[in-house]
Amino acid sequence: MPTVLLYAAVVLIWGSTWLAVKYQIGIVAPEVSVAYRIGIAALILFAWGLVRGFPLRFTWREHCFMMLQGILIFSTNFFFFYLAAAHLTTGLIAVIFSTASAMTIVLNSLFLQRTPPLHFLLGALLGILGISLVFSHELAGFRFHSATGLGLVFSIAGTFCFSFGSIVSARNRVAGLSVCGNTAWAMLYGVGLLCLLAFLRGKHFTFDLAFPYVASLAYLSIVGSVIAFAAYFALLERIKAEQAAYSTVLFPVVALTLSTFFEGYQWTFSAGIGVLLTLTGNILVLRRPSTRITSRQS
Repeated sequence: MPTVLLYAAVVLIWGSTWLAVKYQIGIVAPEVSVAYRIGIAALILFAWGLVRGFPLRFTWREHCFMMLQGILIFSTNFFFFYLAAAHLTTGLIAVIFSTASAMTIVLNSLFLQRTPPLHFLLGALLGILGISLVFSHELAGFRFHSATGLGLVFSIAGTFCFSFGSIVSARNRVAGLSVCGNTAWAMLYGVGLLCLLAFLRGKHFTFDLAFPYVASLAYLSIVGSVIAFAAYFALLERIKAEQAAYSTVLFPVVALTLSTFFEGYQWTFSAGIGVLLTLTGNILVLRRPSTRITSRQS
């Protein structure tokens, strides 16, 4: 598949998964819905790994890091975003999540005790300003227990978990763990935590047979969690990671467009300016020399 089509697939799929999450909210508890989604994806990856002969056996120390990755990226991260989807339109959640790159750099800078470059600081400032404008009306009367307040808190918590998990994921890649095996085990550990969370919260493993729930679950599990990751990893083999990361700038545009048509999101002037500032900030954060997308020559 051409590189441009791979890139478009990643943006369109991950940009549309936010709306699909909305159809998961209702009868089934959030942690249970996420457990179904990640569990199906894990089974597919384990089966794929066995068929292709990818390494699936690891040391206990490697399992510890895969467990940490699963806790952060494949359980708490999704759990918080599913909770947020009950209070905010999914397009706005995607805008908040798009700041994950900036948050990851902040965490890396703290761990490595080094000062981020100026263009990053400017980009992060624009991102914060942009989100403040998007939620200017809500922030004026902000309360933690309000619907919007809870949605914001859950979205930020989910973004933090993903950012921290990205650092762990990068560590696992540097350690040479196979992508398929590492992701499959991380997902399985994430499902384990979600099941424990459901037990502690007294939630039952119910299922919604309504078409919107089943269809969205299939889309999130197979397309959003398996095919999109496969396309993204294939993309990383052709272009630089920094270039691939620009998908996080584009998928909020897809999510907001879908949110406008399917969730009735009402645009305001301040919200429009805020989104533009946030996307511009993300571009500055991800800016690297020679960012033109080209295919690698074989």
